[in-house]
Amino acid sequence: MASTSTPLTLPVLPLDDEVVLPGMVVPLDLSDSEVRAAVEAAQAAARTTPGKPRVLLVPRIDGTYAGTGVLGTVEQVGRLADGDPGALIRGRGRVRIGAGTTGPGAALWVEGTRVDESVPEPLPGQVAELVKEYKALATAWLRKRGAWQVVDRVQAIDDVSALADNSGYSPFLTTDQKVELLETADPVARLKLATQQLRDHLAEQDVAESIAKDVQEGVDKQQREFLLRRQLEAVRKELRELNGEQEGEESDDYRARVEAADLPEKVREAALKEVDKLERSSDQSPEGSWIRTWLDTVLEMPWSERTEDAYDIQGAQAVLDAEHSGLQDVKERITEYLAVRKRRTDRGLGVVGGRRGGAVLALVGPPGVGKTSLGESVAHAMGRKFVRVALGGVRDEAEIRGHRRTYVGALPGRIVRAIKEAGSMNPVVLLDEIDKVGSDFRGDPAAALLEVLDPAQNHTFRDHYLEVELDLSDVVFLATANVLEAIPEALADRMEIVRLDGYTEDEKVVIARDHLLPRQLERAGLDKDEVAIDEGALRKLAGEYTREAGVRTLERSIARLLRKVAAQHELGERKLPFTVRDEDLRSLIGRPHHVPESAQDPAERRTSVPGVATGLAVTGAGGDVLYVEASLADPETGAAGLTLTGQLGDVMKESAQIALSFLRSHGAELELPVGDLKDRGVHIHFPAGAVPKDGPSAGVTMTTALASLLSGRLVRTDVAMTGEVSLTGRVLPIGGVKQKLLAAHRAGVTTVIIPKRNEPDLDDVPAEVLDKLDVHAVTDVRQVLELALAPATADATPEVPVAA
Repeated sequence: MASTSTPLTLPVLPLDDEVVLPGMVVPLDLSDSEVRAAVEAAQAAARTTPGKPRVLLVPRIDGTYAGTGVLGTVEQVGRLADGDPGALIRGRGRVRIGAGTTGPGAALWVEGTRVDESVPEPLPGQVAELVKEYKALATAWLRKRGAWQVVDRVQAIDDVSALADNSGYSPFLTTDQKVELLETADPVARLKLATQQLRDHLAEQDVAESIAKDVQEGVDKQQREFLLRRQLEAVRKELRELNGEQEGEESDDYRARVEAADLPEKVREAALKEVDKLERSSDQSPEGSWIRTWLDTVLEMPWSERTEDAYDIQGAQAVLDAEHSGLQDVKERITEYLAVRKRRTDRGLGVVGGRRGGAVLALVGPPGVGKTSLGESVAHAMGRKFVRVALGGVRDEAEIRGHRRTYVGALPGRIVRAIKEAGSMNPVVLLDEIDKVGSDFRGDPAAALLEVLDPAQNHTFRDHYLEVELDLSDVVFLATANVLEAIPEALADRMEIVRLDGYTEDEKVVIARDHLLPRQLERAGLDKDEVAIDEGALRKLAGEYTREAGVRTLERSIARLLRKVAAQHELGERKLPFTVRDEDLRSLIGRPHHVPESAQDPAERRTSVPGVATGLAVTGAGGDVLYVEASLADPETGAAGLTLTGQLGDVMKESAQIALSFLRSHGAELELPVGDLKDRGVHIHFPAGAVPKDGPSAGVTMTTALASLLSGRLVRTDVAMTGEVSLTGRVLPIGGVKQKLLAAHRAGVTTVIIPKRNEPDLDDVPAEVLDKLDVHAVTDVRQVLELALAPATADATPEVPVAA
């Protein structure tokens, strides 16, 4: 912008920390000497020149004059509203201040030049948009303040310079911002600056209003909640007065409840501390609800509740015998525990070193042998409360130890909940499926069980939620598992392992007659006088329709049989009462599924050809019979070497290589054609190829199968064997003898070969099973071959299976 060439000589009217922009009309107090001197000097100068008296309004910030002032005309001199003398001055335009000069009066005179603030017409598009935006922002701000009359005045301003200077009336602008507007000579730049200042103020105002609204809503909510709680207290007070209750009888008085409860000393101290926190906290504090929940949990725990053990040892033995057949090991262990507890109580030794005489037993065995139901029988025999904790699939450590109270929705662990559910500090707790516990990023629940199941530590067990000591030393823990190897070693070391290896056929018949049949008759809506199953039918069901260590499938077969009889009766096809005999089974529930190998036609048996031997194995479902098949490849194919199939593990593959090496090195003394082993490929297969198999106990079985293949002698159908073989032919001990002999008995095998060093394990096998088995304990594989291979006949030609 260019300045005019005509200089102006004007008296200076200083404005301390104030700024007047062109177009503004301001009243000034003439009692100020500098203001009065400037006005009087302007009036004196106006007497010699036409027009109104003129002054130069200059901002003075901290004693420093600005470089640009505003030409002002004195419109009127008179009295202000408060009666003091004053002058009304209107800003006319910007003046660039030059050098000082002299003039009439006591005022300071300066020379200056007018600033050209004109904008060419018509307005460029961008300037027009800027004008429109400024008017919109100014209108929005004025409407919020209710200044509707000023809105019309702003909308009527079309001059860019005047519109920009109109923001000088804005009370939110600081002195520095007004000085910046004053010294910006370009009207368009000044309007941009004014627009930005107004936009920033509106944004700050929106944020401030939002915050104020939130604060007000929060205050209103607190006031409303306060009023409602006071009203609620008043209503409760009125209700108490109507019911004749005293002020102190309110159910929420936790201090009185804690002091009245029979709590251990340390628990009482912890509870009273929490009550103190509760009384200090406000009703609006979330911590109050957490403390109340914790106090409710502590007060609901049976800290001083205990059941008296039934020390009638013979009565307990009778209860166990009546509810479970077999399982003598567990029954003896419970009887021993009760006898020791009785003697400790009689001698005043109930608590020794802060510990009571609890027990931790692990019942390990295949499914269906009664591990879970045994827990209830133990509790019944001891006269204790019973509670079951299912651990199958638990992967969170907090499920055992509880959550910290800092978490929302925190709960105590399953052990504490079990004690609370039992209502007694000495229940029988069944930890079901402890071998199915998993671990992930949330921790290892099995590690959390270490303290629970350690008799040396569990008298001071701490749950993360309760955070007070809980005495578990008087609890009888019964853990159940199908596979011992799946339990972590450190956890298994803390428990007394009791193995349940399955039932004999005689035991299954007794269980079916005394327990399963009455239960299924009731479920089928039949009476014991209407349908009966004789012992022969039960024995056939157990022996030929099911083959398992437990009795679950047997119970399902009985249920199916009774449903069929009930349906036939309702259809009018059969009259009741009816007794099911073994010859009726096929017509009612179909053919048998597990016919013993010995009962089949000799030509149909697996061992009817050389190279097939019968072994014994242990699975997660108990003992089982395992067949081994061997064959030699055609020498013309040239496929030499050993081939193994059947999804075998590394240990079983090594056993096959050991068996082959033994026969190659000792085949001559055994009168076997070992030359075939060098030139022809050997293939060993274990049927049921989809089932993984591993372990060393099939060594003698593979050796026997290969020897049968080479010699052409059949393996006796009634013989089954187990044992690890060494390179020198020694038969080494294995595990699971009881389960394997029970499996042999179920399969109809009459002769069993076991390692000599496993002979002491025969003490665990039921007598009725041993009476029906001819058990041979051997030390060398040569003895196995003598017992297992059928004698060769003079006219027999070996039929060696050949693999293509």
